[in-house]
Amino acid sequence: MNPEDNLRKWRMILGGHQNDGTGYSLDKMDTQIDKTLEALYDSDKKGGLGPSSPNVSRWLGDIRTFFPGSVVQLMQQDALKRLNLTQMLLEKETLATIEADVHLVATLMTLSKVIPDKTKDTARQVVKKVVDDLLKKLAQPMTTAITGSLNRSARNMRPRHNEINWHTTILKNLKHYQPEYKTIVPETRVGFGKKRSSLKDILLCLDQSGSMGDSVVYSGIFGSVMASIPAVTTKMIVFDTAVADLTEELEDPVDLLFGVQLGGGTDIHAALTYCKQVITRPTETIMLLITDLFEGGNPAGMRTKAKEIVASGVQLIVLLALNDSGAPSYDHYNAQFFADLGVPVFACTPDKFPDLMAHAISKQDINMWAAREDIAIRK
Repeated sequence: MNPEDNLRKWRMILGGHQNDGTGYSLDKMDTQIDKTLEALYDSDKKGGLGPSSPNVSRWLGDIRTFFPGSVVQLMQQDALKRLNLTQMLLEKETLATIEADVHLVATLMTLSKVIPDKTKDTARQVVKKVVDDLLKKLAQPMTTAITGSLNRSARNMRPRHNEINWHTTILKNLKHYQPEYKTIVPETRVGFGKKRSSLKDILLCLDQSGSMGDSVVYSGIFGSVMASIPAVTTKMIVFDTAVADLTEELEDPVDLLFGVQLGGGTDIHAALTYCKQVITRPTETIMLLITDLFEGGNPAGMRTKAKEIVASGVQLIVLLALNDSGAPSYDHYNAQFFADLGVPVFACTPDKFPDLMAHAISKQDINMWAAREDIAIRK
């Protein structure tokens, strides 16, 4: 880096105040970038963007012009936190120009009850765009992992004659081809397995307190995908201090996300009590409890109910988070309690979730899987 570029870099970092010591003069483009950064990061001008929608919309347009998408999303999050610009998400003009991502969807879910009527359609379009993008990215891996695992677990290796899957059986026995007889000896026979409407029941029990926003978005997406697979029955339960069954909303993940109200307290005991009532096939049920485990309801009751669910044969997994950024702050005492029950407790990223479900369906050791994936088991 030449000396002039070095001076320019430090001038942009220091902000041009009288004590920056660079003496460097910015050109027209750099001056615009500097003003854009100053509006957000100069502590002497906190709230400098002002409350008006035109100012905010102009600023959003500027950052999209000057910075790449990943930086734009970071600056938008910073604007919400540093300048208290939550109001900017209530304006239709602002929503139309904002760079949509998972964090924005979580924020819109938080504000869903106060968004003005004139803005609701635009907010829904923003959420739909993020949901559609995530579905393109996540649906195929999720479907492939689950159906493949189900096919393996359902395969019948001792079929009757009318149950034989001849195509798979022939492929599996090609090494036993007898040239003199021009035939294959079917030493291993593979059947189609028993036909059932549902091979597994999957129950997503989701903490909708404010700290779980990104996890709620990803859970809604994955829940919708799993609900579209006929071989599994998927239910979604969300909770804060109350419990809501959103299973009927799984067909439309956008409706589902708008049905979630982020914020409020946490009553895991009430959620586990409801879930235990809707579990009909415990030994064929995979239950994912997605929460940071800060229980604000009945801690003793929560632990009792968790013991009952595990004892019934349910395969219970606790995810402290389902997002791209890892585990948030969580209750270590309750994490240790679940771990002592033999329940895996860890945070999971969206890219690893399909493989997690495939291993759960195959009833493999989830702690061993997490160790292989270099996922820290929380205790």
